[in-house]
Amino acid sequence: MTTDSLQWCKSSYSSNGGNCIEVAVNLATTSGHVPVRDSKQADGPRMSVSTNAFSSFVEGVRAGEFDTV
Repeated sequence: MTTDSLQWCKSSYSSNGGNCIEVAVNLATTSGHVPVRDSKQADGPRMSVSTNAFSSFVEGVRAGEFDTV
């Protein structure tokens, strides 16, 4: 994974409480994957998930599949 062109962002719903992830979706269409990292450790480990898996995750979040209340 090339890190030079990654444009990291986190959700606008993030309250900046420190428990956030950041994603770099700018490579999704060209590479087929979405890099993910812990916002507290910008130089720490990163993982990459397929665009299909990331899309399924986002759909699940929107549908409330991960709500704990």
